[in-house]
Amino acid sequence: MWFNSFAFWIFFIVVLCIHAPLPHRKRNLWLLVASYFFYGCWDWRFLGLIALTTAFEFFSAQQISRSDTPRIRRAWVTASLVLELGILCLFKYFNFFVREMDRLLESFGLNGWHPAFHILLPAGISFFTFQALSYTIDVYRGKTKPARSLFDFALYVSFFPQLVAGPIERSSHLLPQVENPRPTVTHRHFQEGLYHVLTGLFKKIVVADNMAWLANHIFARPPESLSAPEVLLGTYAFAFQIYGDFSGYSSIAIGVARWLGFDLMDNFRQPYLAISPQDFWKRWHISLSSWLRDYLYIPLGGNRGSKWFTARNLLLTMFLGGLWHGAAWTYIIWGGIHGLWLVLDRFFRRPNTPSLPAWRNALSIFITFHLVCLAWLFFRADSASQATIMLSQLLGPWTLTPFTSTALTLIAFYAGPWIVFDLWIDRQTTITPLLEVSRGVRSSIYLFIILAMLFFPPPVPVEFIYFRF
Repeated sequence: MWFNSFAFWIFFIVVLCIHAPLPHRKRNLWLLVASYFFYGCWDWRFLGLIALTTAFEFFSAQQISRSDTPRIRRAWVTASLVLELGILCLFKYFNFFVREMDRLLESFGLNGWHPAFHILLPAGISFFTFQALSYTIDVYRGKTKPARSLFDFALYVSFFPQLVAGPIERSSHLLPQVENPRPTVTHRHFQEGLYHVLTGLFKKIVVADNMAWLANHIFARPPESLSAPEVLLGTYAFAFQIYGDFSGYSSIAIGVARWLGFDLMDNFRQPYLAISPQDFWKRWHISLSSWLRDYLYIPLGGNRGSKWFTARNLLLTMFLGGLWHGAAWTYIIWGGIHGLWLVLDRFFRRPNTPSLPAWRNALSIFITFHLVCLAWLFFRADSASQATIMLSQLLGPWTLTPFTSTALTLIAFYAGPWIVFDLWIDRQTTITPLLEVSRGVRSSIYLFIILAMLFFPPPVPVEFIYFRF
């Protein structure tokens, strides 16, 4: 069930109507049933995988909490890491490993290895695996107490609004909301939920899905046939597609959870207005970037050593961050580009830099956005060779054609309103500034969003990009 489908909203209305009058314990059990039903609609065969993850992590955390022996505690957290990362590697990287082994053997003139089966990728496996794993690590570190109830913990792992594509919640934030009675949903909560849901649907339906067909059209063509403006506009289209698609999902998840009495973390903060790579990763997919920081970068040593030691940690963290997205060299290169970029920024950044003048700030945003787009080119390409050829085409002639003029107009028409809105939000002091304006202004913007979704739907609905991760 997609968030932008009638089936989901019928499902949600049923969930909400039954949820509202129930007491706290029964609410949790009902939401757990609803969450398993929601995931089962994707593929019921993988419900056992979530159940296994939930049961093992719950039991491991209990054993860690009960033991005062460091060796036993380390053994259980190690077992948790081995199981969860092993499951993730099996489902996500086995097919990639087989494919690369085929190529390697064939390059030596040997027969390739062709197994008789192909492993399917469960939707959202990277998200619920990381969420469950962070819980056990936090119990081991003493940062969170183990869950009192297996059913409460199961709801924490499988909570349907953020199950398939995040945000990746921490146990210190979401688990207490599950275990303790939640506050009554007020008019303010309803307003906050409506804001997140409507803006999320706008980003997905109007921005992302209308950009998707343009990006797909350009990336489906032979890269040698593309002109420099076509490559650039195709990359722009994908940049706004993935931003609208992923931040749209996060916004809807936050809004839906708010209507159920939950408070999920903010996952995006106007990332294309970042002035540096470090600033970009404080704004883009915040739940993943903070997860990688707390559970990988800092344990590796962070920036506590020499510059070269810090550079190694940054490169390794972003390399694994790219690999988290999928089993393909394009994702690894994407992570490597961001890692190298962060290293160079750290090496050459001046400490205690005062506030930049307006023109320097605008230039920094322009440069940062285009470096992000450079990485998106590899992320979107079907292969590293396709991305490399497309990159080389940018050095070719810059001639405008009727198609490039049309593409530029479409990007401005569909993504332009959201760029303006992001510029306005970035200057505000709250993450929901639209709720602070007059009711008339807010209603007018909501009406614009609804009319835009009705009159400018995409040619073909597109699945959320991060469902495949």
